[in-house]
Amino acid sequence: MSEKKTSEDFTIEKIDTDILVIGGGTAGCYAAEYIGENSGYRVVVAEKADIKRSGCLAAGVNALNAYISGGHTPKDYVEYARKDAEGIVRDDLLLTIAEKVNAVTRDLEKKGLVILKDRDGNHVTRGWRNVKINGENIKPLLAENVYSQKNVRVINHINITDLKYQKKDQSSHGGQKAKASEDKSGDLRNGKITGAFGFSIRERKFYEINARAVLVATGGAAGLYRPNNPGFSRHKMWYPPFNTGAGYAMGIRAGAEMTTLENRFVALRCKDTIAPTGTIAQGVGAKQLNSKGEIYETKYGITTPERIYGTVEEKRAGRGPCYLKTEGISKEAEEDLYKAYLNMAPSQTLKWIESGKGPSEENVEIEGTEPYVVGGHTAGGYWVDTERRTTLNGLYAAGDVAGGAPQKYVTGALAEGEIAAKTIIADLDKNTGSRPVGEFTEDTGIRSNGDLTETENSSVPEIADGDVFFKYKKHFTEAETPLTCEQAEEAMQKIMDEYAGGIATDYRYNETGLDIASTRIADLVKLSDTLKADDIYDLLKIYELKDRLTVCLALIAHMKARKETRWHIFGENADHPEKDEKYSCYVNSVLRDGKIQVLYRSLVKDTPESLNRR
Repeated sequence: MSEKKTSEDFTIEKIDTDILVIGGGTAGCYAAEYIGENSGYRVVVAEKADIKRSGCLAAGVNALNAYISGGHTPKDYVEYARKDAEGIVRDDLLLTIAEKVNAVTRDLEKKGLVILKDRDGNHVTRGWRNVKINGENIKPLLAENVYSQKNVRVINHINITDLKYQKKDQSSHGGQKAKASEDKSGDLRNGKITGAFGFSIRERKFYEINARAVLVATGGAAGLYRPNNPGFSRHKMWYPPFNTGAGYAMGIRAGAEMTTLENRFVALRCKDTIAPTGTIAQGVGAKQLNSKGEIYETKYGITTPERIYGTVEEKRAGRGPCYLKTEGISKEAEEDLYKAYLNMAPSQTLKWIESGKGPSEENVEIEGTEPYVVGGHTAGGYWVDTERRTTLNGLYAAGDVAGGAPQKYVTGALAEGEIAAKTIIADLDKNTGSRPVGEFTEDTGIRSNGDLTETENSSVPEIADGDVFFKYKKHFTEAETPLTCEQAEEAMQKIMDEYAGGIATDYRYNETGLDIASTRIADLVKLSDTLKADDIYDLLKIYELKDRLTVCLALIAHMKARKETRWHIFGENADHPEKDEKYSCYVNSVLRDGKIQVLYRSLVKDTPESLNRR
């Protein structure tokens, strides 16, 4: 396919497809595979990295943390997640996930995932919600199944920045303009998502992808706050540092409704390596211990936020550092820990080996990470119905970006990917009346690109839709600014850390600080438009910063709106240190006219049909 060069040596590739999946992680891969196996619709998977080693499963994982066993039921899982989140969950969403987690586990096993078995052939579990696996190859396995689908095209190394939005009053069906209407929930439904814009991170190429349905399946948001290990080691964090909240940001900018962003996630992790602690706590039954040798977890509770809260409080009281008590475990148990961490966090095993002291000889020091926004562990993300439709027509969400259903982990993300895929197929079938049968070839689904020049004004509205591509180009022609992108990012993290409840303040925040944070983050948003890019990698870093800043502003608005402390550490409001049942509701938001508007919605319980709005 020939591509016409621009004066600045950029090209535009325009792609037509039936379904665009943004993000080739856990949920995205499973959704694409399902659509490929169960329909003839053409699918494009747009992935910033490479789907063989991208997302939260890039390095592997040693357990599937949402698997129901021991005579328990999906309703038990819903109850567990609801209790852990202090009631602010979507029961209906959780139930649809819990009903599928065992089935997707069996499916992965059939496809080659090694699930550990005991001598009787039963799965080796840790408690009733967890099954052990050899998961170093889990992501390549998912990718292989995507690549095997003839009607799925994968575009690796592409950064999607903006959703295409077509207003009904800008296009006519049957020659008549549709009027904007407002449904009973207050959401404006005056258009449709029709694709997305992005750019290659390997070459000077911009993309316009047109699609009849778009699934956002990107990761959550890391790097909003100053991390545990700044500077050279800042990449050593709990959540992938390349997950910038892009999926949230593009939805926020397009006017999608978001929910429960204020339910941040702070992980309890091994100090320095930021390796998971659950493997030790569950694997060898290790208790949390302070510097005086006192077990403190019974004092604060053992839910996810309570474990972190106890650790922070013990340190504040001068009884730190804190540990997981592993000293004295058997050599066999120690070997199991070495192997387990090699599957997902090898730095922890290497630290033990380099120090000359394994966990059987020395307790493991623990600490909390910086806060994240991630719908796979807590409840922040898109407001969706049980079929994973968002509040924007044509847009769906699954995995870490879908809100309302915490504790979904790997299998929950797979389940949501399948649910969203089924919905998209059904919605397209309904609109077309029949399914197409086709596959991607060298030329199928691709139209010739246009020239990115301002003189060809007739092509601008069609190609750029709000001058998205010209905004990309502007960063290459903009004069030098006082700050580099890296300095602006560090400024953002410092603001969030000090004024919006980061490590520096023991995760506490108040309204005065949030107001300061909001003002200063807004200033950085303006500055980000003037940052200069010398190459395509610089452009990537600028847009990652823009996405993080967008999420920061929405997060701050949510934190201000929940005037209580329902989740210790996750939402530690110093102005309102107690739980207030008046806020037994969802805090939602929508960006309208450039301002984030907060909405309060009543809790949804046990009724999977209650939020199916269409």
